[in-house]
Amino acid sequence: MSVKRVTPPEAASLVDSGWKYVDVRSIPEFDDGHPAGAYNVPILHLAPGRGMIPNADFETVMKQRFAKDDKLVLGCRSGGRSYRATEMLQAVGFTSVVDMQGGWDGEREPGGRVVVPGWRDAGLPSEKSAAAGRSYAELSAK
Repeated sequence: MSVKRVTPPEAASLVDSGWKYVDVRSIPEFDDGHPAGAYNVPILHLAPGRGMIPNADFETVMKQRFAKDDKLVLGCRSGGRSYRATEMLQAVGFTSVVDMQGGWDGEREPGGRVVVPGWRDAGLPSEKSAAAGRSYAELSAK
């Protein structure tokens, strides 16, 4: 199954119509700012001195907290991690999941020029604190 990609304005429209936004960035990235109402389930964790390491519980938390037919928009910093997360979820049976191209900061060409503006630069609703029940600490609690 191929990954469907949407722009940040298209993602915002989906969220407005009832889709859930899942931010797959690390906890510190999420805490620095994210789309309003987003859930945080990192595909990678930031490990001091080690860089980014895979979140071994990513699929487990997603399966525990979301139904396989929930309508989900996945986003990250620029679109790479969310694309991989979308592929992973489709492979385990999630049926209505799309990747937000451009992510939070925008997709850039190798020279640094923005080719797809991100959620933040599009001026879409954002926040710094997670709504109740949407932080990774809450979502991953057993």
